[in-house]
Parts: sequence; structure tokens; C-alpha cells
Amino acid sequence: MPLSMLIFFMIVVGIPTLGGIGYSAFQRWLQHKEKMSQLIADQTAEKAAQYAAHVERIEARLRVLEAIATDGGAQTAAQIEALRQTRPSAIGGEILPTHDATA
Repeated sequence: MPLSMLIFFMIVVGIPTLGGIGYSAFQRWLQHKEKMSQLIADQTAEKAAQYAAHVERIEARLRVLEAIATDGGAQTAAQIEALRQTRPSAIGGEILPTHDATA
């Protein structure tokens, strides 16, 4: 077989075959990258939702602390005393009267 026939065969058959294999490999790589990007996006969205819920809980706690800090003390003291007066005892569950420290 002459050399020119071998070169012609390589050009007509070999290059398109290698091109097709290369194109197929590139498509698979591209699909893999798209899938990985989607998975990362899903994980990021899930973490963002978790962080948002966490921040919401912290903000709620902060609002309570701000209310306590800006209260002035009179209302907080009254609420504490009300809780002390209605606290059930450890034995029997009945409500015990508290003693008055001013008496």
C-alpha cells in the first residue's frame, strides 16, 4: 500500500474518528461539570436557608434582650415577682405563698 493511500486513509477515517471520540468525552465532561454545579447550588441554597433560620432565632432572642435592657427595671421586677408568687412547690404541686422581705 503506498504512503499516499495511508495518509489519505488517516485523513478520511482517523481524524473524524478521533474528533468524534474527543467530542463525546468533552460532552461527558461538560455534563459532569453541570451536575456538580447544580449540586453545589443546591447545597448553597440549603445552607443559606439554615443560616437564615439561625439568624431569625438570634434576632428574636436579641429583641427580648433589648426589651429587658430598655425596660427600666420596674416591669421586669414585677414580672419576676409574679412568677415567684405563682411558682408551684417541688412537692405536691401546690402554690406556696412567698414571704415579704419588707415585713
